[in-house]
Amino acid sequence: MASDTTRGRGGPSRRAFGGGLLALGGAVVIGTVPGAAAASEPGPGAGLPGGSTGGSGYGSGPWSGGGAARRTTLRRGSAERAGLLAPHLDRLVTRAESFLAPSPDHPWYAGAVLLAGRGGTVALHRAIGSAVRYAAYDEKTDTGVELPPERRLPMTEDTVFDLASVSKLFTSILAVQQIERGALELEARVTAYLPEFGSGGKQDVTVRQLLTHTSGFRAWIPLYKEPTREGRLRLLWNEVLANPPGTAYLYSDLNLITLQLILEEITGLGLDVLLHDEITAPLGMHRTRFNPPLSWRPGIAATEDARPPWSGLDRGMVWGEVHDENAHGMGGVAGHAGIFSRAWDLAILARTLLNGGAYGRARILSPASVELMFTDFNTAFPGDAHGLGFELHQHWYMGAMATPRTAGHTGFTGTSLVLDPTTDSFLVVLGNSVHPVRSWRSGSAPRVAIADDLARAVPVRPGRGRTAWFSGMTSGTTGTLTLPPAPGAARLACALWWDTEPGADSAVLESSADGGTTWQPVPFTTDGHTEHPTGAAGGWSGRVWHTVSAALPGPAARLRWRYTTDRRYVGRGVYVDGLRLFDGTGRPVFDEARPADGCRIEANGWTRSAD
Repeated sequence: MASDTTRGRGGPSRRAFGGGLLALGGAVVIGTVPGAAAASEPGPGAGLPGGSTGGSGYGSGPWSGGGAARRTTLRRGSAERAGLLAPHLDRLVTRAESFLAPSPDHPWYAGAVLLAGRGGTVALHRAIGSAVRYAAYDEKTDTGVELPPERRLPMTEDTVFDLASVSKLFTSILAVQQIERGALELEARVTAYLPEFGSGGKQDVTVRQLLTHTSGFRAWIPLYKEPTREGRLRLLWNEVLANPPGTAYLYSDLNLITLQLILEEITGLGLDVLLHDEITAPLGMHRTRFNPPLSWRPGIAATEDARPPWSGLDRGMVWGEVHDENAHGMGGVAGHAGIFSRAWDLAILARTLLNGGAYGRARILSPASVELMFTDFNTAFPGDAHGLGFELHQHWYMGAMATPRTAGHTGFTGTSLVLDPTTDSFLVVLGNSVHPVRSWRSGSAPRVAIADDLARAVPVRPGRGRTAWFSGMTSGTTGTLTLPPAPGAARLACALWWDTEPGADSAVLESSADGGTTWQPVPFTTDGHTEHPTGAAGGWSGRVWHTVSAALPGPAARLRWRYTTDRRYVGRGVYVDGLRLFDGTGRPVFDEARPADGCRIEANGWTRSAD
């Protein structure tokens, strides 16, 4: 194993990453986070770990230099120290606790551990509910057989969880490390490392397609039914692809199982050894491993009463062993599932990646490799953005934290990790949502609600004055911000900030010539060159302020901003500031900064906000 100071220093070569694939879009912009002093390595456990706050100013990326200020370690601190708004973090916990009750028919989880931070500061680390609550599941009554109160185990901040598919991130990191070292090539065919793999139309599948779920594999096959390694390999070798390689996105456990086999072939080491030597030991992730020992069991969250027909195996209440059937059949060590961890360890991993691959004095990836892991390779499959191992821009569990650069993953057991380079923030949600049975959980409502609250906790500073108009972040609603009549007005100027669910929610500039009975869209430009011919702005705009200019369709027209959201997900919302109307000579006839003008704005669903 390379030393901490030399590992991955040079980053991957163009050849290793397939030549032209190094062309990347968009610079990363990081929100200002208070504090950037160097500090000591934090210790695990429930104490107050030492460390430093971190982050860099607008316009500088987290992976650009690898300097000491960016190699932050974690410490606990206040919301203010993290550059977050405390009321919204408090609401995050309240909303998470609401899912301990039926939502709507059963609790989404028996308990959870929540961790949220920004820069080098963990501003929230909270345990709710129970780590072990049920002895069994009664399928006849669809109820959980509850343990007596004295035998239940409460959730703690250090409770260890079966991560399920969040394990895929670790396998992906291990693969990218081998790409850095030249032992693995991203565009190489899998058969270059596993010659037997090529049957069933798989001869052209590449390593990149495994990492981005574009190999053509179907989602899953019951490998656990084969009692021997040889039998499981035979099933994999003989598997016929559902789609030709590279033609479709289809999430599949088989991709990461195959990647595990490649890693073990080229290194001569088991995946559990690689995990320890290359990730958890250098980073000090002391409660992250495959196959936790029996001594850890009292501190592990239980999962499912695993019995047919809902489970492929009859194992009873699974507690301290991997839940996934295939991972269990593989001895607990698998590329797609099987890793156990706690929230603090995952926060270390999050901070490492947001730092560009380094944590304290340890480096596990080069900044270039982290950049690639957070870059969308699936532009041919809109809605399925995917880096190397990491999912990108997924509102269905990232909520309003989702941006084109936001990376993360979920696990079937109720786990998730979200990293937002745009604001340098991170969120860990670990829930035992299959306890006592998998059918009680549906969707990702808690993940979305919690992520929305963390996104709202990142302040948006007004563009001009002390406050700006804010649309809010409520789904399934319409709000309007209407200017008063301004005789002689010919042009609108204002500042606009927006981040909305792409293709669903938008802010529309409208005018009315009949006093507000009917409204028509008004085309406008932003920043002097970007046209909005339909009068609408939506999706991702970089989370920065944009200047708006619009010609009024007539001298008697009234103007308003209308923001409409659907019932599914929301973004961070829309802000409007500096509303002014000018006549044909450029003389201001309305300026919201003048108290007599500002008080005449009609706000329906919009509020004045300083953050």
